[in-house]
Amino acid sequence: MATDKQTAANRENAQHSTGPTSQEGLEASSWVNAWRHGLAVKDHERFSLLIDENREKFDELQQRLNDEYLPTSETEVLLVRHMAQSEWLRARALRLQNDLLQDRGVNVDPAKLAIFIRYQTTHERAFHRSLKELLTFRQQRRNLEIGFESQKLKQAAEVRAVEGMNLKKEAQILKREEFEFKKTVIRTKKEVPPPVEISPGDLKMAA
Repeated sequence: MATDKQTAANRENAQHSTGPTSQEGLEASSWVNAWRHGLAVKDHERFSLLIDENREKFDELQQRLNDEYLPTSETEVLLVRHMAQSEWLRARALRLQNDLLQDRGVNVDPAKLAIFIRYQTTHERAFHRSLKELLTFRQQRRNLEIGFESQKLKQAAEVRAVEGMNLKKEAQILKREEFEFKKTVIRTKKEVPPPVEISPGDLKMAA
């Protein structure tokens, strides 16, 4: 049994081993602990592979997703990248569960197992959330394109309608001018006197 002096010494030592107390120290400690398994990624900018993970396998996963969804804009590229990272982290969480069960056998740490299961679910949801955002973004862009095309068709129809009205007006003008021309020809014929007929005898007299 520990004496009062030993108990006091233990308490004093504990004060020096409680971990970081400053905000910077707490954040640094939290970051290191999270990266022991690399699953607590709050944003994808801090995503990274573990030492025992294969970079080529991750690149292959991302390439397959790129081939499937064919991103055509910077936003779509980012969303597909998030999908690849989320799927990789989900698989990592599942692998860590299997490793834990194989290493510990019946003496499995339920707290660690629960953490890995929670992160598996978290990254599954993150994958589907990125996929939903990708599909929504594409649908919105498609709607904008359809609206733009409809506007162009509407404007083209309006232009054709105006051109049709102009052609109709021109036809009416031409018809009116043709009518006026015929009236002028008829009136001119009435005003011109008939030609005078000259007989051969009149020609002799004139000579």
